Amino acid sequence: MNTPPLHGLITATFTPMNNDGSLALNRIPAYADFLVKNGISGAFVNGTTGEGSSLTQAERKAIVEAWVSAAPPELRVLVHVGHNSLDEARDLAVHAQQIGASGFAALAPSFFKPGSVESLVATCEHIASAAPDLPFYYYHIPSMTGVSIPCLDFLKAAKDRIPNLRGIKFTFENLMDYLACLRFEDGRFDIVFGRDEALVPALAIGAQGAIGSTYNFLAPPFQEAITAFRSSDLPAATAHQSGINEVIDVMIRHGGLPAGKAIMSLLGQDLGPVRLPLKSVSGTAMDQLRTDLKLVSFP
Repeated sequence: MNTPPLHGLITATFTPMNNDGSLALNRIPAYADFLVKNGISGAFVNGTTGEGSSLTQAERKAIVEAWVSAAPPELRVLVHVGHNSLDEARDLAVHAQQIGASGFAALAPSFFKPGSVESLVATCEHIASAAPDLPFYYYHIPSMTGVSIPCLDFLKAAKDRIPNLRGIKFTFENLMDYLACLRFEDGRFDIVFGRDEALVPALAIGAQGAIGSTYNFLAPPFQEAITAFRSSDLPAATAHQSGINEVIDVMIRHGGLPAGKAIMSLLGQDLGPVRLPLKSVSGTAMDQLRTDLKLVSFP
Protein backbone atom coordinates (compact mmCIF):
# COMPACT_ATOMS: atom_id res chain seq x y z
CA MET A 1 0.00 0.00 0.00
CA ASN A 2 1.53 3.27 -1.17
CA THR A 3 -0.07 5.65 1.31
CA PRO A 4 2.49 7.96 2.95
CA PRO A 5 3.48 7.24 6.55
CA LEU A 6 2.00 9.23 9.41
CA HIS A 7 4.41 12.03 10.24
CA GLY A 8 4.29 14.70 12.91
CA LEU A 9 1.68 14.94 15.64
CA ILE A 10 -1.69 13.20 15.26
CA THR A 11 -4.23 14.05 17.92
CA ALA A 12 -6.33 11.40 19.61
CA THR A 13 -9.52 13.43 19.69
CA PHE A 14 -12.03 13.84 22.48
CA THR A 15 -15.69 13.31 21.65
CA PRO A 16 -17.62 16.58 22.02
CA MET A 17 -20.72 16.15 24.15
CA ASN A 18 -23.57 18.27 25.39
CA ASN A 19 -24.24 18.55 29.11
CA ASP A 20 -26.82 15.75 28.87
CA GLY A 21 -24.22 13.40 27.38
CA SER A 22 -25.51 13.52 23.81
CA LEU A 23 -23.09 14.16 20.95
CA ALA A 24 -22.22 17.77 20.14
CA LEU A 25 -21.20 17.24 16.52
CA ASN A 26 -21.57 20.94 15.75
CA ARG A 27 -18.39 21.62 17.76
CA ILE A 28 -16.18 19.48 15.53
CA PRO A 29 -15.48 22.04 12.74
CA ALA A 30 -14.06 24.58 15.23
CA TYR A 31 -12.18 21.76 16.97
CA ALA A 32 -10.63 20.67 13.66
CA ASP A 33 -9.57 24.25 12.88
CA PHE A 34 -7.99 24.53 16.33
CA LEU A 35 -5.90 21.41 15.73
CA VAL A 36 -4.74 22.54 12.30
CA LYS A 37 -3.69 25.94 13.66
CA ASN A 38 -1.51 24.10 16.17
CA GLY A 39 0.28 22.14 13.47
CA ILE A 40 -1.53 18.83 13.96
CA SER A 41 -1.37 16.54 10.92
CA GLY A 42 -4.12 14.07 11.75
CA ALA A 43 -7.09 13.20 13.95
CA PHE A 44 -7.41 9.74 15.52
CA VAL A 45 -11.14 9.41 16.14
CA ASN A 46 -13.12 7.17 18.53
CA GLY A 47 -10.08 5.78 20.31
CA THR A 48 -9.39 5.66 24.03
CA THR A 49 -9.39 9.45 24.32
CA GLY A 50 -12.64 9.65 22.37
CA GLU A 51 -14.33 7.18 24.74
CA GLY A 52 -15.01 4.94 21.74
CA SER A 53 -15.93 1.96 23.91
CA SER A 54 -18.63 4.04 25.63
CA LEU A 55 -20.32 5.04 22.37
CA THR A 56 -22.99 3.28 20.37
CA GLN A 57 -22.32 2.02 16.86
CA ALA A 58 -24.48 4.79 15.39
CA GLU A 59 -22.69 7.44 17.45
CA ARG A 60 -19.29 6.24 16.34
CA LYS A 61 -20.34 6.48 12.71
CA ALA A 62 -21.84 9.94 13.18
CA ILE A 63 -18.63 11.21 14.78
CA VAL A 64 -16.50 9.88 11.94
CA GLU A 65 -18.78 11.44 9.36
CA ALA A 66 -18.55 14.79 11.13
CA TRP A 67 -14.74 14.64 11.24
CA VAL A 68 -14.37 13.62 7.59
CA SER A 69 -16.71 16.45 6.62
CA ALA A 70 -14.94 19.06 8.77
CA ALA A 71 -11.31 18.13 8.22
CA PRO A 72 -9.32 20.19 5.71
CA PRO A 73 -7.06 18.26 3.28
CA GLU A 74 -4.01 18.61 5.52
CA LEU A 75 -5.74 16.84 8.44
CA ARG A 76 -5.86 13.07 7.91
CA VAL A 77 -8.75 11.32 9.67
CA LEU A 78 -7.92 7.92 11.15
CA VAL A 79 -10.76 5.86 12.58
CA HIS A 80 -10.55 3.48 15.50
CA VAL A 81 -12.94 0.58 14.85
CA GLY A 82 -11.90 -1.81 17.63
CA HIS A 83 -14.74 -3.64 19.38
CA ASN A 84 -15.23 -6.79 21.44
CA SER A 85 -17.60 -7.90 18.68
CA LEU A 86 -15.55 -8.42 15.53
CA ASP A 87 -18.64 -8.10 13.34
CA GLU A 88 -19.25 -4.64 14.79
CA ALA A 89 -15.59 -3.78 14.18
CA ARG A 90 -15.91 -4.88 10.56
CA ASP A 91 -19.07 -2.81 10.16
CA LEU A 92 -17.20 0.28 11.38
CA ALA A 93 -14.31 -0.52 9.04
CA VAL A 94 -16.63 -0.73 6.03
CA HIS A 95 -18.16 2.60 7.02
CA ALA A 96 -14.73 4.26 7.38
CA GLN A 97 -13.76 3.14 3.89
CA GLN A 98 -17.08 4.20 2.36
CA ILE A 99 -16.94 7.77 3.68
CA GLY A 100 -13.32 8.41 2.74
CA ALA A 101 -11.32 8.17 5.96
CA SER A 102 -7.52 8.12 5.63
CA GLY A 103 -7.04 4.86 7.53
CA PHE A 104 -8.36 2.73 10.35
CA ALA A 105 -7.09 0.94 13.43
CA ALA A 106 -8.26 -1.65 15.91
CA LEU A 107 -7.10 -2.63 19.35
CA ALA A 108 -7.30 -6.23 20.52
CA PRO A 109 -10.57 -7.41 22.06
CA SER A 110 -10.29 -6.93 25.82
CA PHE A 111 -12.85 -9.35 27.28
CA PHE A 112 -12.04 -12.56 25.43
CA LYS A 113 -8.43 -11.69 24.72
CA PRO A 114 -6.19 -13.07 21.98
CA GLY A 115 -3.86 -15.40 23.84
CA SER A 116 -1.28 -15.98 21.12
CA VAL A 117 0.29 -14.29 18.13
CA GLU A 118 -1.79 -16.46 15.82
CA SER A 119 -5.02 -15.44 17.56
CA LEU A 120 -4.11 -11.74 17.43
CA VAL A 121 -3.18 -11.90 13.75
CA ALA A 122 -6.36 -13.79 12.88
CA THR A 123 -8.40 -11.17 14.75
CA CYS A 124 -6.75 -8.25 12.95
CA GLU A 125 -6.96 -10.09 9.62
CA HIS A 126 -10.70 -10.52 10.05
CA ILE A 127 -11.21 -6.82 10.82
CA ALA A 128 -8.79 -5.46 8.21
CA SER A 129 -10.29 -7.52 5.39
CA ALA A 130 -13.57 -5.62 5.71
CA ALA A 131 -11.94 -2.48 4.26
CA PRO A 132 -9.21 -3.79 1.95
CA ASP A 133 -8.57 -0.45 0.22
CA LEU A 134 -7.86 1.42 3.46
CA PRO A 135 -4.57 1.34 5.43
CA PHE A 136 -4.93 -0.70 8.61
CA TYR A 137 -3.04 -0.19 11.88
CA TYR A 138 -2.96 -2.57 14.82
CA TYR A 139 -3.51 -0.51 17.99
CA HIS A 140 -1.15 -1.87 20.66
CA ILE A 141 -2.19 -0.62 24.11
CA PRO A 142 -1.60 -3.30 26.77
CA SER A 143 -2.60 -0.98 29.63
CA MET A 144 -6.19 -1.03 28.36
CA THR A 145 -6.52 -4.42 26.63
CA GLY A 146 -4.27 -6.62 28.76
CA VAL A 147 -2.78 -7.99 25.52
CA SER A 148 1.00 -7.59 25.61
CA ILE A 149 2.10 -9.80 22.71
CA PRO A 150 5.35 -8.32 21.31
CA CYS A 151 4.65 -6.23 18.25
CA LEU A 152 7.69 -7.58 16.41
CA ASP A 153 6.18 -11.07 16.68
CA PHE A 154 2.89 -9.67 15.37
CA LEU A 155 4.57 -8.07 12.34
CA LYS A 156 6.48 -11.23 11.49
CA ALA A 157 3.29 -13.26 11.50
CA ALA A 158 0.98 -10.66 9.93
CA LYS A 159 3.13 -9.19 7.16
CA ASP A 160 2.03 -11.66 4.49
CA ARG A 161 -1.50 -12.27 5.79
CA ILE A 162 -2.93 -8.74 6.03
CA PRO A 163 -2.41 -7.02 2.66
CA ASN A 164 -3.53 -3.61 3.89
CA LEU A 165 -1.49 -3.70 7.11
CA ARG A 166 0.28 -0.33 7.17
CA GLY A 167 1.67 -0.35 10.69
CA ILE A 168 1.08 -0.11 14.41
CA LYS A 169 -0.15 2.52 16.83
CA PHE A 170 2.37 1.66 19.54
CA THR A 171 1.10 2.84 22.93
CA PHE A 172 3.53 1.12 25.26
CA GLU A 173 6.81 1.83 27.06
CA ASN A 174 8.83 -1.04 25.59
CA LEU A 175 11.26 0.93 23.42
CA MET A 176 13.24 -2.21 22.59
CA ASP A 177 10.19 -3.72 20.86
CA TYR A 178 9.40 -0.33 19.32
CA LEU A 179 12.88 -0.02 17.81
CA ALA A 180 12.75 -3.58 16.50
CA CYS A 181 9.45 -2.79 14.76
CA LEU A 182 10.86 0.40 13.25
CA ARG A 183 13.77 -1.54 11.77
CA PHE A 184 11.79 -4.59 10.68
CA GLU A 185 12.29 -5.31 6.97
CA ASP A 186 14.11 -2.00 6.44
CA GLY A 187 11.31 0.11 7.88
CA ARG A 188 8.54 -1.47 5.84
CA PHE A 189 5.85 -0.58 8.39
CA ASP A 190 4.69 2.72 9.83
CA ILE A 191 5.18 2.43 13.60
CA VAL A 192 3.47 5.42 15.18
CA PHE A 193 4.44 6.21 18.76
CA GLY A 194 1.68 6.57 21.36
CA ARG A 195 3.26 7.48 24.72
CA ASP A 196 3.27 11.29 24.83
CA GLU A 197 5.43 11.50 27.95
CA ALA A 198 8.27 9.67 26.17
CA LEU A 199 8.15 11.28 22.73
CA VAL A 200 11.71 12.66 22.77
CA PRO A 201 13.23 9.24 23.63
CA ALA A 202 11.14 7.76 20.81
CA LEU A 203 12.42 10.42 18.39
CA ALA A 204 15.96 9.46 19.38
CA ILE A 205 15.43 5.92 18.10
CA GLY A 206 13.64 6.90 14.92
CA ALA A 207 10.00 7.82 15.51
CA GLN A 208 8.55 9.98 12.74
CA GLY A 209 4.90 10.14 13.75
CA ALA A 210 3.05 10.12 17.06
CA ILE A 211 -0.58 9.78 18.12
CA GLY A 212 -1.58 11.06 21.53
CA SER A 213 -4.24 12.77 23.62
CA THR A 214 -2.11 15.58 25.05
CA TYR A 215 -1.37 16.91 21.56
CA ASN A 216 -4.87 18.36 21.92
CA PHE A 217 -3.58 21.01 24.30
CA LEU A 218 0.21 20.66 24.36
CA ALA A 219 0.98 20.76 20.64
CA PRO A 220 3.05 24.00 20.76
CA PRO A 221 5.60 22.77 23.34
CA PHE A 222 5.73 19.38 21.64
CA GLN A 223 6.45 21.12 18.34
CA GLU A 224 9.25 23.03 20.08
CA ALA A 225 10.65 19.77 21.43
CA ILE A 226 10.61 18.23 17.95
CA THR A 227 12.27 21.31 16.43
CA ALA A 228 14.99 21.26 19.07
CA PHE A 229 15.60 17.56 18.54
CA ARG A 230 15.86 17.96 14.77
CA SER A 231 18.33 20.81 15.34
CA SER A 232 20.50 18.40 17.37
CA ASP A 233 19.79 20.36 20.56
CA LEU A 234 19.04 17.41 22.80
CA PRO A 235 19.24 19.39 26.08
CA ALA A 236 16.54 21.78 24.82
CA ALA A 237 14.41 18.90 23.53
CA THR A 238 14.57 17.07 26.85
CA ALA A 239 13.87 20.30 28.75
CA HIS A 240 10.70 20.76 26.70
CA GLN A 241 9.73 17.14 27.36
CA SER A 242 10.30 17.64 31.08
CA GLY A 243 8.04 20.69 31.15
CA ILE A 244 5.40 18.84 29.16
CA ASN A 245 5.54 15.95 31.59
CA GLU A 246 4.82 18.29 34.50
CA VAL A 247 1.53 19.20 32.82
CA ILE A 248 0.80 15.54 32.07
CA ASP A 249 1.43 14.73 35.73
CA VAL A 250 -1.16 17.32 36.76
CA MET A 251 -3.63 15.85 34.27
CA ILE A 252 -3.08 12.34 35.64
CA ARG A 253 -3.47 13.47 39.24
CA HIS A 254 -6.80 15.07 38.34
CA GLY A 255 -8.23 11.96 36.70
CA GLY A 256 -6.46 11.56 33.38
CA LEU A 257 -8.82 11.63 30.40
CA PRO A 258 -11.57 13.71 32.09
CA ALA A 259 -8.97 16.27 33.15
CA GLY A 260 -7.59 16.43 29.62
CA LYS A 261 -11.04 17.15 28.28
CA ALA A 262 -11.53 19.82 30.95
CA ILE A 263 -8.21 21.45 30.01
CA MET A 264 -9.55 21.98 26.49
CA SER A 265 -12.18 24.33 27.89
CA LEU A 266 -9.39 26.54 29.25
CA LEU A 267 -8.19 26.95 25.66
CA GLY A 268 -11.60 27.93 24.33
CA GLN A 269 -12.67 24.46 23.18
CA ASP A 270 -15.63 23.40 25.32
CA LEU A 271 -16.00 19.69 24.54
CA GLY A 272 -18.42 18.96 27.34
CA PRO A 273 -18.48 16.16 29.92
CA VAL A 274 -17.31 12.55 29.84
CA ARG A 275 -19.56 9.51 30.16
CA LEU A 276 -19.88 7.12 33.05
CA PRO A 277 -18.03 5.29 34.43
CA LEU A 278 -15.64 8.23 33.96
CA LYS A 279 -16.28 11.31 36.10
CA SER A 280 -16.16 14.84 34.73
CA VAL A 281 -14.06 17.52 36.39
CA SER A 282 -16.26 20.30 37.74
CA GLY A 283 -16.81 22.72 40.61
CA THR A 284 -14.03 22.90 43.18
CA ALA A 285 -12.12 20.14 41.38
CA MET A 286 -11.97 22.35 38.29
CA ASP A 287 -10.74 25.26 40.39
CA GLN A 288 -7.97 23.08 41.81
CA LEU A 289 -7.05 21.87 38.32
CA ARG A 290 -6.63 25.49 37.18
CA THR A 291 -4.48 26.24 40.23
CA ASP A 292 -2.25 23.23 39.73
CA LEU A 293 -1.81 23.98 36.04
CA LYS A 294 -0.70 27.53 36.82
CA LEU A 295 1.97 26.07 39.12
CA VAL A 296 3.51 24.36 36.07
CA SER A 297 3.06 27.45 33.85
CA PHE A 298 0.10 26.20 31.82
CA PRO A 299 -1.68 27.47 29.88
